[in-house]
Amino acid sequence: MYRRTVPRNEPESAYFTPLRNRPSVKAMTPPEPDAARRIAGIHHVTAITADPQANVDFYAGVLGLRFVKRTVNFDDPGSYHLYFGDEIGRPGGIMTFFAWPGAPRGRRGSGQVTQTAFSVPEDSLGFWTQQLRTHGVEPELGLRFGDEVLAFADPDGLGLELVAGAVPGERPPWNGGGIPPEHAIRGFRGITLTLAAAAPTAGIVDVVVAPGEPEGIVSAGTVHHVAFRTPGDREQLAWREALIAAGRDVTHVYDRRYFRSIYFREPGGVLFEIATDGPGFTVDEPADELGGRLALPPWLEEHRAEIEEHLPPITPPAVTQPAG
Repeated sequence: MYRRTVPRNEPESAYFTPLRNRPSVKAMTPPEPDAARRIAGIHHVTAITADPQANVDFYAGVLGLRFVKRTVNFDDPGSYHLYFGDEIGRPGGIMTFFAWPGAPRGRRGSGQVTQTAFSVPEDSLGFWTQQLRTHGVEPELGLRFGDEVLAFADPDGLGLELVAGAVPGERPPWNGGGIPPEHAIRGFRGITLTLAAAAPTAGIVDVVVAPGEPEGIVSAGTVHHVAFRTPGDREQLAWREALIAAGRDVTHVYDRRYFRSIYFREPGGVLFEIATDGPGFTVDEPADELGGRLALPPWLEEHRAEIEEHLPPITPPAVTQPAG
């Protein structure tokens, strides 16, 4: 029942319809901001991996993020949904993955998030260059808007960056991932979209305008969607009403157990989500046990044995303190 035999590009929901199969995207008039509709930044970024164990080894073992939740894709319970972040998975630094074992490599291109950037403290890129090279990853150092940027790819080819500079809001790092706290990742710095035309998405995120760029293919090594933060249900519903009024095709509210979500596509075709900050990842596991076992929502618990039978085993990372 839950076994996946052929990787799918999109769950069977209307708002996930691939770009090539959708009618022309209507122009959107951005909703005017008010007190109930303020985006506090990125909530999470969700990408695709073809190898869940290699994914855990890289994000927890190499980048030093905490493996905060091992659950399933609620729209496709035969596949993992893996979450990484800080000590308790605070919004603003949650990197998540749908695991599609054996999925072919996707293609980064137009209509996609093509780079995901994490924030690290100043003077940290020397450490990270050595850390990545030790694990067989060759990064490329560059400069953008006066900030040093280290660009590299994960085992699936997903485009990542570490941006050195002042850490927004003094976000606390995860201290159990073996990375010295003075160098540890402090959440997201931003994302980059590749679009055929910038307006009207430009101004919300970094945009690369590439009119001739081939359309991206969603599969392993690509971003599936990006979620933006909203404090709670009232603000989320205000956003939903405003987006519908602005001409967007917006979903109903989905209960994702750890947050609630609405989805829509921006005019360039990128799938956006607006997610509530709560209730958070400790709703079904204590903080000191996060990621240690398969967590299922109540409506899937009766199928636990069947689901576990068809999921590949994952060895979670050990909690390690930095040397010295």
